[in-house]
Amino acid sequence: MTYRGCIVRDVSRGRDVAADPTPQALHEAAALFGLLAAPARLHIIWVLAQGECDVSSLAERVGGALPAVSQHLAKLKLAGLVRSRREGRHVVYLIDDEDVVMTVRRLLGRSAEPATAEQSRGLGA
Repeated sequence: MTYRGCIVRDVSRGRDVAADPTPQALHEAAALFGLLAAPARLHIIWVLAQGECDVSSLAERVGGALPAVSQHLAKLKLAGLVRSRREGRHVVYLIDDEDVVMTVRRLLGRSAEPATAEQSRGLGA
């Protein structure tokens, strides 16, 4: 048996991709996906992708307790995904990594597609 190797194609550009990600890049990506594995944090990113928000409004929007949302924000901030700024007496949170927003939007959009297709089939019946 002869091993022929793997050829990975960059479909968007129609060319072969030679290099695998570094172990460090894989580790960082896995840590990021682990951080986003919590539904509450995904929801927070989703809400902040639509605009700035203070912690009270975020807690109300995501349906979480204020201390829990604050903890999630602290983790997201530590990871460099969100940042904050003071506006009067309020601290306002905003996205600090647009690439993560695009990833979250794609993943959540993908998970919503089958439900949408099923709903439209159900409406026609």
